[in-house]
Amino acid sequence: QLRGTIFPAPDFNPVLDAQLLGGALQGISCEKDVLIEILTQRCNSQRLLIAQAYRDTYGRDLIMDLKENLSHHFKEVMVGLMYPPASYDAHELWHALKGADTEEKCLIDILASRSNMEIFQLKEAYLMQYNNDLQQDIDSETSGHFRDTLMNLAQGARMEGYADPSAAAQDAMILWEACQRKSGEHKTMLQMILCTKSPQQLWLVFQEFQNLSGQDIIDAINECYDGYFQELLVAIVLCVRDKPSYFAYRLYNAIHDFGFHNKTVIRTLISRSEIDLLNIRQRYKERYGKSLFHDIKHFASGHYESALLAICAGDVEDY
Repeated sequence: QLRGTIFPAPDFNPVLDAQLLGGALQGISCEKDVLIEILTQRCNSQRLLIAQAYRDTYGRDLIMDLKENLSHHFKEVMVGLMYPPASYDAHELWHALKGADTEEKCLIDILASRSNMEIFQLKEAYLMQYNNDLQQDIDSETSGHFRDTLMNLAQGARMEGYADPSAAAQDAMILWEACQRKSGEHKTMLQMILCTKSPQQLWLVFQEFQNLSGQDIIDAINECYDGYFQELLVAIVLCVRDKPSYFAYRLYNAIHDFGFHNKTVIRTLISRSEIDLLNIRQRYKERYGKSLFHDIKHFASGHYESALLAICAGDVEDY
């Protein structure tokens, strides 16, 4: 059962919220606590209604006013909360592809974890926002088998709800051969299976792979491949098995391995806040001993820290 940390606020009044935000933004000094209190305690659809009420009240765009009045990572959090989920994914993908350096890990996080419907919606949003085709941009900005696998995922053509035990052994054999031989043809077969079979089918395939090779599929991939292609394949397997565990692992790495990789932390908290952030917090605590709340508190500071903690919504024992 998936559980988020942000829910629709009861007794919701978008006009009142818009006025409170207007007061906070128009004053001599921006009242950041008011922004956090409102924007992290309303669900996304409510925030969109607030933006509409703000436009009706002030004749101004709320996102533009947030961008003008805020700075650094705190701005990224507050502005990120104002995008609908598909638009936020599109925004992140665009910057990952078109920034100074391609951010491969962002492409992996989003494309390996989204459902067919989510991919369809983010592609539409990408086209509308940037007048570009996502798959064409992936094609031009990435390369090799990493590119081919991303292109395959971006089709959003994964089978759904279908499992065939008799085909699972055959697919497992193909995966095993792909890990043994590592030719271009085998890599293509490997990514085709991982990108198009249903999660239910892949569960069976991974079990058959273990029976056949005596090895977990992730260990086999790590042994045979390297670079972003290997990271993407592992991400697909982890997301099929347990998405909250994958994002817990990504958050832990972003907080500890890279000296707090802010973009990954912000993107993960915002994009999972109404889906499974509570599950992610649970897996994080189980796996790493410390709570996500504790680790954010330790590495972030100021209003930025307050905003992240409000989205994370820690329990008393997390302090």
